[in-house]
Amino acid sequence: MASHRRPKQPSRARVTVLTTAAAAAVVLSAQGANAAPSEKPTKDEVKSKVDKLYEEAEQATEKYNGAKEKQEKLQKEISTIQDNVARGQGDLNELRDSMGLAAAAQYRTGSIDSSLQLFLSADPDDYLDKASTLDQLSGQQVEALKKIQEKQRELAQERAEASDKLKDLASTRTELGKKKKEVQAKLAEAQKLLNTLTAKEKAALAEADARASRSASARVDLGNETSASGRAAAAFSAAQSRIGSPYVYGATGPSSFDCSGLTSWAYAQAGVSIPRTSQAQANAGTRIYSQSDLQVGDLVIFYGDQHHVGLYAGNGQVLHAPRTGTVVRYESIGNMPFQFGVRI
Repeated sequence: MASHRRPKQPSRARVTVLTTAAAAAVVLSAQGANAAPSEKPTKDEVKSKVDKLYEEAEQATEKYNGAKEKQEKLQKEISTIQDNVARGQGDLNELRDSMGLAAAAQYRTGSIDSSLQLFLSADPDDYLDKASTLDQLSGQQVEALKKIQEKQRELAQERAEASDKLKDLASTRTELGKKKKEVQAKLAEAQKLLNTLTAKEKAALAEADARASRSASARVDLGNETSASGRAAAAFSAAQSRIGSPYVYGATGPSSFDCSGLTSWAYAQAGVSIPRTSQAQANAGTRIYSQSDLQVGDLVIFYGDQHHVGLYAGNGQVLHAPRTGTVVRYESIGNMPFQFGVRI
């Protein structure tokens, strides 16, 4: 006959633990259900973050421009050196050939001397270092060997210089690639933020931007300043003809520009060559620290690291290529931290 035993009762401690755990689970579940979702950033917050990213992208852009300019300069210098080496090698070959013809003539007449034999089988540098051997050469032969020696030294120096510049070029290309990636990453991050906005919010930002541009343009027209010098006026006029052209990092015109690309292109149209980057343009002329002394066409340098530049348009306005997503336009000089002007 089966025994009927009462089931063992859980201990009081175990019941307490289970009850507490269940209560905690209920509380956490309720909290999870009632938790507010993370708040979406406002339009103004997104704009502030995007503007900061665009500023950082422009900083990287000017460094990219500097590396690109250096690369182009090195390529030209290397090409010139290589051309010089090729011509020098041809000259050296001619000198050696002439010495060889002289040796052949002496050999045919049976009069080739030991000194010329030594030259044909050894390094001329060692040869000329031996005074006793020099005594055995004619004046014409000595002069020819000295020319060969000098040409060899020139070629060695030029080849060494070319080698150093090739190493510098490789380093510059690496830097160029890094800066390009940095710019692209900043722009992609900015675009990702902009994509979080609704169509209505994007339209509101675009309208505010356009309104500010129209206001700046009207102030330029009201100012009607004509205090620019001949070339500065011509540069400013050239830049005005590009109003509406899109900002593209690394671009130097004529259909798209970055900030220093616009100013360097504009002055080139006036027959004046200025450096490519904003930092270099900051040292391209006489600095003007008072905004009241600026004249139309003067360069205007912004930010402490001088990573942005435009052209003074008069009446407190600047004509520039602002940033990605905008076009060449007028803007109040007070919208950015003014550093100084530069009169070319």
